Amino acid sequence: MNEQGTNYIGQPVLRVEDDSFLRGKGQYVDDVKVPNTFHVAFVRSQMGHAIISRIDTGEAQAVPGVLAVLTADDLKEALHSLRLPLAFPAGKLDGTAMPPVLASTEVAYVGEALAMVVAESRHVAEDAVDLVYVDYDECPALVDPREAMKNNADRALSDTLSNCFTTIKIDYGDCDSAFDTAAHVFHETFFLHRGAAHPMEGRGILSVVDPGSGAVTLWASTQASHELRNTAAEMLMKSNDDVRVIPCDVGGGFGSKFMVYPEEIAVAAASVILKVPVKWVEDRREHFLSAIQERDQYWDIEVAVSEKGTLQAIRGQMIHDQGAYAPHAITVPYNSASSIIGAYVLPSYKLEAHVIRTNKPPVIPVRGAGYQQGTFVIERIMDRIAEELDEDRGEIRRRNLIKSSQMPYSTGLKNRAGAPVVYDSGDYLACQKEALLAADYKGFPERQAAARREGRYIGLGMAHGVKCTGRGPFETATVRVSTSGEVSVYTGANAVGQSTKTTLAQICADKLGVNIEQIKVICGDTAYVQYGLGAFGSRQTMMAGNAVAFAAREVREKALEVARQLFKTSKGTPISKINRKLFVENGHIRLTDDPEIEISLSHIASIMRGAAGYSFPNDVGVGLEATHHFRADQMAYANGFHVCETEVALDTGHVKINRYLAVHDCGKIINPLTAVGQIQGGIVHGIGNALFEQMLYDGNAQPITITFADYLLTTATEAPNIDCRFRETLSPLNPLGIKGVGEVSVIPVTAAVISAVENALSPFGIHIREAPITPIRLIELIEQASASSL
Repeated sequence: MNEQGTNYIGQPVLRVEDDSFLRGKGQYVDDVKVPNTFHVAFVRSQMGHAIISRIDTGEAQAVPGVLAVLTADDLKEALHSLRLPLAFPAGKLDGTAMPPVLASTEVAYVGEALAMVVAESRHVAEDAVDLVYVDYDECPALVDPREAMKNNADRALSDTLSNCFTTIKIDYGDCDSAFDTAAHVFHETFFLHRGAAHPMEGRGILSVVDPGSGAVTLWASTQASHELRNTAAEMLMKSNDDVRVIPCDVGGGFGSKFMVYPEEIAVAAASVILKVPVKWVEDRREHFLSAIQERDQYWDIEVAVSEKGTLQAIRGQMIHDQGAYAPHAITVPYNSASSIIGAYVLPSYKLEAHVIRTNKPPVIPVRGAGYQQGTFVIERIMDRIAEELDEDRGEIRRRNLIKSSQMPYSTGLKNRAGAPVVYDSGDYLACQKEALLAADYKGFPERQAAARREGRYIGLGMAHGVKCTGRGPFETATVRVSTSGEVSVYTGANAVGQSTKTTLAQICADKLGVNIEQIKVICGDTAYVQYGLGAFGSRQTMMAGNAVAFAAREVREKALEVARQLFKTSKGTPISKINRKLFVENGHIRLTDDPEIEISLSHIASIMRGAAGYSFPNDVGVGLEATHHFRADQMAYANGFHVCETEVALDTGHVKINRYLAVHDCGKIINPLTAVGQIQGGIVHGIGNALFEQMLYDGNAQPITITFADYLLTTATEAPNIDCRFRETLSPLNPLGIKGVGEVSVIPVTAAVISAVENALSPFGIHIREAPITPIRLIELIEQASASSL
């Protein structure tokens, strides 16, 4: 029980979001009904790379029900530029890094939008799309970034001088000397394949223009409503006040909705030009073709270790396939390159990461933002060291772990902004010990031997994961008490299915002293909050949560001050004069020594809105509300240690996960119920990365896996029961001690699963240096190993 008489932080409160969802009352973009709305279907490139000679829209324009067929030329009157503005600070990349709103002269990947049909219904629009004729002059398409980076390679985009967006160099310590004196040097190559986000709900936007003021309202499925507002205002040549973004219920994001897409600006421009409401909702095929993706990375790494297997240095190169454009600059490759340190002491490190343009959809962060790739590399290296030195895998990790006594730990790395990377807190060894004990790691060799006698091949894998969370620089929250007693929380954070409204309501209820049922949370609506950054980087609870805590405490203190002026003794003396204590409980302020005397927050809210000609409380601001911009210039580092036990069928290559255990340190847990859900969801996502998800292209950059019949996701039959546990070490970087939850859960999964599969197949001498490892690929490796042993 805290000083307000409530205790919501740390409790498994049921999600406040669920009531409307379970009753079918959720409102997604496609549920928003505006009279006389027209619908959009996009004409998309059928070529991986081509010059556009001509676009003939005449036949499509003649289809009954079609209002307009628009190309880039038609959008000029509404937009100040036909190319999206750089999303990150200038100087990192040039303007060709950003995609055009509609391609007009050249297409750089299959699925790129080059025209839009606006019609009275989606099916009419799609029928008309088939009648738009595009005359292409096909160009060579680049698929493999290793080929694209060669000096004599064709260009993935004709008006560029090179296919290399940039080269990232990370270098600290004396790497070369470490290799010269190392007891052992091992060489490894790794490949991590491209996949997509695939939230349940695709992208979507509805644009409505006020006929009087010209103001634009956008209902959107987005992770970053303020970025969408800012970009739309800039592109439409309007002030921020004349563009409002209302984020609807969002059926998942996973990074795919953390950018402003060309389609969103095109829809907004169409509504301005045509002066009608315009809606576009992505279908699943469009998501396969044109939503952002992540990875295709090739690593070539050397590691130097001591006689006892402690890391001395790592050096090498990574080639990163960025796709046709780089909307978020170097985020993914930089994160991958800088996350290789993981949970370990690495005295020296030198890596060159080449960010290469190909004719595939653009890359920006998908859940984990590149950290799972670097983690895969370092964790596979740890298994290699253990194998080469004939040491226990857990022991090799233990020797190399950063100790809790070393926290805060300066890694030697710098982040993308050039600031030192410092791990704030954590006890990696404790997480490992707890997980290995719970998994009966010591007893596994006996279980494995018994299984092999039965003809079953089981294996155990493990991996640490460390992820920066709570990315700043700030987040905003306003807490307001109404005269009805309802408490409204407005925040710039976006709710995308991760229980943000529940956790923020818990924090507000705890700090303000009200029942959670009194609280309404509104996320990401730009009409209520002028400044916000949205949902990404496991930041919502740390950033918005602390903003809510500060704002709620300020409201409480304001209410207490008013109560001190209102409460009087039986002799009429204000209690503020005699220093009697007050507390807030269940939305009422009471005297500590006489709880029968009380006043409600709703009554104080009524007083604080003022009345003409009547007195107003002294030394307090107007309204029972407060706004706080919580700022954090450093990031909190969450960690987890995962243990996975698998069984591999030699005849089919099928991998069954028999057991999965995860111990996580996410700082102070606001709601263990929703935190477990986030961890379990991340692990299921990671299993897909490890075993199933492949976005494949042929030599002409034509996508091959464009349905869920070919692109496989983890389903209920593949997902194991997941044993999730928490160890809390509070972050010193914020008053609540919070670290993020949602992204760190996916970071160790691929490494742990692949480690377990390799361990199961150890009698065959199979080494796995790639992900995903599909059944077909496993059969190939098993057959190769069997043939080589003959």
